[in-house]
Amino acid sequence: METKQSGAKQGGPIGRPRGFDADEALERAMLVFWEHGYEGASLAHLTNAMGISTTSMYAAFGNKEALFRKALERYTEGPSAYLPRALEEPTALGVATAILAGTIRTTTRPAQPNGCLGVQSALTVSDAGKEVRDLLVAWRDNGYSLIRERFQRAVDDGDLPPETDPGLLARYLTALGYGIAVQAASGVGRDELQEMADAALRNWPLS
Repeated sequence: METKQSGAKQGGPIGRPRGFDADEALERAMLVFWEHGYEGASLAHLTNAMGISTTSMYAAFGNKEALFRKALERYTEGPSAYLPRALEEPTALGVATAILAGTIRTTTRPAQPNGCLGVQSALTVSDAGKEVRDLLVAWRDNGYSLIRERFQRAVDDGDLPPETDPGLLARYLTALGYGIAVQAASGVGRDELQEMADAALRNWPLS
């Protein structure tokens, strides 16, 4: 909740409503971006969901792109936080299992939009949204790089066969995860998605 600074006018910055909760507003904005994607989320839809005016939104978060960047950070640290936890699993198979389980869990929760914010927002981004498109490419590449590095460690430790290509295996896993997210957004249920993940992991390379 916003706090009043000494000497500041009651109610905070101009255009910001009294009782404005920036954390709650950002949570609601994240959900709008998650459901509609970056370009599908209009300013009117965002401000209505956040319960503030456009002026207040700009004063608190900057423009739409800046708001999206903050929403993506919140998504990464919240719903998508299963990734860093999964990377701590003791085996590469455990890592892959936890990543896919986390993807399925996050993309099919009844109280949240289906699919993945990072995927939904990337599906339709025009040239005008180039910076957002580049941001999402970097976001996905970062996830891939973290998984690749973990699989390289698994090769070095003998947990994966020495002939394993960590980059290719990481690319396979991330492609499967993003595919699951798209299927979830299309209404495919959690049980069916889990069956698909289980089938993919049956052929996991073992040392």
